[in-house]
Amino acid sequence: MTAPDQPIRPTRRGVLRGSVTAAALTALGPLDALGARTAGAAPLKKLPASPDYGPLYPARDHTTGLELLRLPRGFEYLSYGWTGDLMSDGLPTPGAHDGMAAFRRADGTIALVRNHERGGYSGAFTTPAYNPAATGGTTTVGFDPDRGAFTGSWASLGGTIRNCAGGPTPWGTWLTCEETTEIGPDGTRHGYVFEVPHTGKGDPRPLRGMGRFSHEAVAVDPGTGIVYLTEDATPSGLYRYLPTTPGTLAAGGTLQMLAIGTGGSYSTYGDGTDTHYDSLRWVSVGNPDPGPGETSCVQQGIAAGGAVFRRLEGAWWGNDRVYVVSTSGGPAGQGQVFEYDPATERMRVLFASPDAAVLNNPDNICVSPRGGIVLCEDGSSGEYLHGLTTDGEIFPFALNQVVVPAGGIPGKTVPAGDYSGSEWCGSTFEPKNGNWLFVNVQNPGITFAITGPWRRGSL
Repeated sequence: MTAPDQPIRPTRRGVLRGSVTAAALTALGPLDALGARTAGAAPLKKLPASPDYGPLYPARDHTTGLELLRLPRGFEYLSYGWTGDLMSDGLPTPGAHDGMAAFRRADGTIALVRNHERGGYSGAFTTPAYNPAATGGTTTVGFDPDRGAFTGSWASLGGTIRNCAGGPTPWGTWLTCEETTEIGPDGTRHGYVFEVPHTGKGDPRPLRGMGRFSHEAVAVDPGTGIVYLTEDATPSGLYRYLPTTPGTLAAGGTLQMLAIGTGGSYSTYGDGTDTHYDSLRWVSVGNPDPGPGETSCVQQGIAAGGAVFRRLEGAWWGNDRVYVVSTSGGPAGQGQVFEYDPATERMRVLFASPDAAVLNNPDNICVSPRGGIVLCEDGSSGEYLHGLTTDGEIFPFALNQVVVPAGGIPGKTVPAGDYSGSEWCGSTFEPKNGNWLFVNVQNPGITFAITGPWRRGSL
């Protein structure tokens, strides 16, 4: 067993360096064709495989030797941070891995800040802790992209509940979001956003001005410092937080909710691909921290004309736009991807799944440094990571095939079982170069690092 505070050294290190060969193709503009689509264009469909990367095949994990994933030929991976693995600080890795982001350190290595969507009040797994009884929080993982090696991990924030997604900030922190509005046994309110630097421990003080609601994800405009926030509920709102001092969120600001049109509250529930929204405005949420018996943030927004969505989940900043996922929106109720351009104050439905066989309840989302989109699926028949092609078509990029054999895995505490039905979470590319894709499988709780010929295709 590799010591928990030492790099994992794959047996084929030359293959797992994430390097780009001289024959690699020039990066494409994966969303150019999507941007050129017009109303009445042929409906988007799911390809059986990427036209560039090819079909999926069983791929062996360089850490355990097991075939845990299916990937296109040429892509390889290693696993790390399984639930129960001892971290560098001596604590066991918490389970329920969820949202995550990658940050480049000054020495060229990577720090991954990772959520753990744990509920209950049996005690915080680390300090500092917002609520000493609450079991959720974040951990941070080190990775060396040149060696293809994980280099350690530590607990970075405790005492929160149901840390689902969140998002990275341009100033190098992770915003971790509580997907709940419950109140703990001791009366502590939950339902907040917390800030965690990638270099150390998080701040256990909630950012109350960013709202108390069932948070999912955030995306930050690097030019303005405005934070866009999603809400995993129905009805839900798309919010933005205007900080008084950009980059210093704790200094306060104004919470607003998106409104469409000039009439009453507009419903996006059934809107399909190529729906465009040209008349947008933002309405203020007067009480962003409602307590028991007080009007919720979303109902305050609706009363002011705010638009409603069905279960807004993933959000990501990329291509100078905000991409937002509605897990159960669209004509078929199988998911929508919205694209919002803050420069023009316009929004459109980039993609709406016509059928569960095409895309089944997307959740987390990320954008690669090359502009391509990765969607994490939280469906019911096969758990896929999907990509968008330059023609606006969905294709499967990876399939969860995690099975822990009878007797378990040497050095792991995860029990034997079939975990192939567990959702993907926290997809995020290595900043700048994008040679590594990091992603979690929530149960049994594993972090993967995937590398390969990205530039050969649309991701």
